[in-house]
Amino acid sequence: MSSFTQPHHLYVFRMKNGKKKIAYGPSPEAAFEYLRLRLTEPEIALVDPTQYEKISQRQIRNYVRDLG
Repeated sequence: MSSFTQPHHLYVFRMKNGKKKIAYGPSPEAAFEYLRLRLTEPEIALVDPTQYEKISQRQIRNYVRDLG
């Protein structure tokens, strides 16, 4: 239950190949770590943890074609 005490947000991380990845967490750093758990080493190597945008759930549809 402790994960519900802190608000979580959606973050869109830019990748080196021009695509984007969406992750969810209380901070960009935590969201990137959650992303690291889901991806393989070669996949996470393409994600730039310093290039991200905080978005709302409604904005996801604007990023669907850019996801990779």
